[in-house]
Amino acid sequence: MHRENPSIDDSGQDGSAALEFILVGLILLVPIVYLIVALGAIQGHALGVEAGARQLARTIATSDDAATADARAERVIAAIAQEYGIDRDTVRIDITCARGASMCPEAGATLLVTLSASVALPLVPAVLGLESLARVPVEATGAQKVSRYWEGAP
Repeated sequence: MHRENPSIDDSGQDGSAALEFILVGLILLVPIVYLIVALGAIQGHALGVEAGARQLARTIATSDDAATADARAERVIAAIAQEYGIDRDTVRIDITCARGASMCPEAGATLLVTLSASVALPLVPAVLGLESLARVPVEATGAQKVSRYWEGAP
């Protein structure tokens, strides 16, 4: 004797739950992965400009004169750009001295170096200027007391 089980619905949808799970999973997973990659790139550049600002301030402040400071600063910027993958063309450097120094840098003054750059978001096509719009600015400032043996302006 053969009994039918009324609780089993056999309407031809075998395996559709797995397909729906995969489809919805991909729709949700792709933006999350992109967000993780983009935030990783931004964080990497933020760490790079922070390290660069700190190292530039230290390099300039401990130099003996402006010529030495310029040469050392160029090497630091090149090393930071290479290590952190920062586009050298987007790097901007601003050097100021705190609280009324007549010349910047000058012996004994506190030097402030602000380093800023912009991060290109991944997978943005170079169409209609989108690559220039899809950039995130990052900025950091480093402070260092200038050597009392500093000689000359930059």
